[in-house]
Parts: sequence; structure tokens; C-alpha cells
Amino acid sequence: MKELEIAITLSTDKKEKPSSDGLEFGKHFTDHMFIWDYTEGIGWSDPRIVPYQRIELDPAATVFHYGQTVFEGLKAYVTKDEQVLLFRPDQNMKRMNKSNNRLCMPAIDEELALSALKQLIAIDRDWIPTAEGTSLYIRPFMIATEPYLGVAPSKKYTFMIILSPVGAYYKEGINPVKIAVESEYVRAVAGGTGDAKTAGNYAASLKASEIASQHGYSQVLWLDGKENQYIEEVGSMNIFFKINGEVVTPSLNGSILEGITRKSIIELLKYWNVPVSERKISIQEIEQYYRDGQLEEAFGTGTAAVISPVGELFWKNERLLINNGEIGALSQKLYDTLTGIQTGTKPDPFGWTLKL
Repeated sequence: MKELEIAITLSTDKKEKPSSDGLEFGKHFTDHMFIWDYTEGIGWSDPRIVPYQRIELDPAATVFHYGQTVFEGLKAYVTKDEQVLLFRPDQNMKRMNKSNNRLCMPAIDEELALSALKQLIAIDRDWIPTAEGTSLYIRPFMIATEPYLGVAPSKKYTFMIILSPVGAYYKEGINPVKIAVESEYVRAVAGGTGDAKTAGNYAASLKASEIASQHGYSQVLWLDGKENQYIEEVGSMNIFFKINGEVVTPSLNGSILEGITRKSIIELLKYWNVPVSERKISIQEIEQYYRDGQLEEAFGTGTAAVISPVGELFWKNERLLINNGEIGALSQKLYDTLTGIQTGTKPDPFGWTLKL
């Protein structure tokens, strides 16, 4: 792997680390961050690790006005023998460049970006929590920084990586969450930016999520923006259903994020010879499977939550209780296996983990 020569300025004012007990998601940040600048005609320059700090931007910076920004999310784990593992980080860098292309942003050198990430983690290694269910969340992101109010791609960008020790994404942890099916608002459509990991997609999801939260639901399940019937994804997760022994997940259609955990689950199920298919599936189908007693399990997948069982769907003012609101056997096995691979407590026959 290529190494990136990075200027390093270490913090002289170390923060107090939060307790692993009750660690909230995305609230605490480590002592250092990585910054890398891009200027059209010059390319990438001045890679540096500096103390975690505020950034200064011109009020006319393109990111504020036209939303040119993309991000990624991955995690680092400490094994019982105190090794640090990353889970499929190459896939995150690859997906980031796919998002960059969609937003007319410059590609990063994936190997060099991963080199920078490894160096940053090495410096803040003691921030990685070790309690069960905790990890170090990694947020690489890029913003457009040129001060210009014309509607055009920026000529300047900044790529950054920040780190955050985290606990469970949902307060329920591995316990099943309740999801409301959204029938009014639309998050994304094919041909839009739904398959890019960009801020606008998440901003578009906030109103429906706020309403769902007011009614006691953790997230919303989005339907397609054209016919408003085909299932797409949950706000922060891809979605899977176990129906008569077969696992079904919506096929990638240009408006669904290509989740890395999603991809890993599909590969894991195939490895176990569990029937799994990617196809269009409507909410009406799911409702019928439920009424016929054939909807056995449902679960979401994503970096933040890993596996999140769905115990209830709210659709047309009716509560569809799945598996008596309890975690299913397959969901539990997938969670145990994937987190075991990520933390080094189970074998990794796929070569998914990268040891630092």
C-alpha cells in the first residue's frame, strides 16, 4: 500500500475521554483530525494531521449554497489481544469516489486516503473503546470550499477525517426497533442522488423521521418516489425480510445506497447457503406475507447499527408485529457473526478485516 507523507501536529491539550458506559453515538470526538486540500489545476496538497479544531470557511463557500458534500462511515475495533481492526475500509473509499463522481467532486486516491486514516487512528488509538458493543466510528467527508455563488462545481475542496468513540446507534441496541412506513414524503428517486452518500439525502429524510419519532418510531421505511409502493431503505439502513425461509432485500435501483454491511450480509447468507434474493418488493407484498403468517423476520443493516432487528412496521394506521416483536434467530446469528468478525472473536473466511 502506498503511504502518504503527512505533516503531524500533536495536540498539547488532550480531552477527557468519555466513559464506555452509556456511550452515545456521534457526540464525542478524539484529539486529532486529518485534513487534505484540493485545488483545480494543482490537485491534492498539504495533507496534515492536526489537533481536532473548528474550521474556517468563507460565507460564500459552495458547500453552504449548493450542497456539494459527501461522506462515509466505518468503524475500528480493538480485539481481545489488543489488535486494531478495520472492516472492509477499501469498500468505503471506493464508494466515496462513486459519490464524488455523482456530485462532480474530485476523486481521492483510495490507497493514500486509507494510509492517512491508518496514521490518524494510530495517533488516537487509545480512544477506541473496548466495552462490548462499542467501537471507534470513522467519518471521512469532503466539502466544497470555493467562495463562489454561481451554480457550478467548486474549484476547491477539503477532505477530512474525524473519529468518534461510539456505543449503539439506536437506544434499543440489538433489541428490535419500530419502523414507520412513509407514504407521504419522498427521500430520493432513480436518477437523483439516492445512491450517493451525500448530505442532501439525509436532509430530505428529516421531516418524516421527526414525525415518526413523535409517534414512538425509531425510523421510517422509504418507498419509491415514482409509484410510492416499492420498498427502498430505512433512513440509516438497508432493509431485509425473511419470508418463508428466503431472505429478500430491495435490488439496487439508483435511489438506494449500496451499503457495505448490506453487501456483506448477502455474501454471508450465500456462504451459509441461505436463499437470498435482490428484487423489487412492494409494501403490499410485505403486508400480504404478514397476513399469511409468512413474514418471519425483518432487519436493517448499516455501519452504525450493524444489524438492527425490526419488531414492528406501522403501515396504514396498523401495527404489523414481526416475530412477536422479538429478535429472530437469523438476525441474531448474522449480528453475532458479523460483529464477531469485526472484533476478531470469530474467523474471517472472507478477508474482510484489515489489521493495523
